[in-house]
Formats: sequence, C-alpha cells, structure tokens
Amino acid sequence: MQFIIDRFECEYAVVELADKSTVNIPRSLLPKDAQEGDIIEITVNKNETSKRKNNISKLMDDVWEK
Repeated sequence: MQFIIDRFECEYAVVELADKSTVNIPRSLLPKDAQEGDIIEITVNKNETSKRKNNISKLMDDVWEK
C-alpha cells in the first residue's frame, strides 16, 4: 500500500491515500529524511509477526508453567 506525503503541519505529515482523501500521521513515525511528495509504503512483515507470536507464546508458557 502506498501513500504520498502531501505536506507537513507541525508534528504531523498530511498523507494522501489512494482514494484522494488525507490523513494525519505523526511525523515521528516517518523516516527523518522524508519530504513532501515522497511515497510511503506500508507492508506487513509476516516473518517478524510469526517470530513475535512464537516468543509471546513461549513467555506465556513460562508464566503458566506449574
């Protein structure tokens, strides 16, 4: 999924979505060198998600182990 940085307003980036609507994203979530007109891509990292779920599952097993 791609978005375009339309402009910056204080601590927010106004980002244009595919349907031409806009949303505000905290500037702190963007790379430091992001500029107006840059395209942002958001992806889901299934590998890291799986690792995190496995880690949480192991932690929960340790907590509830008798």
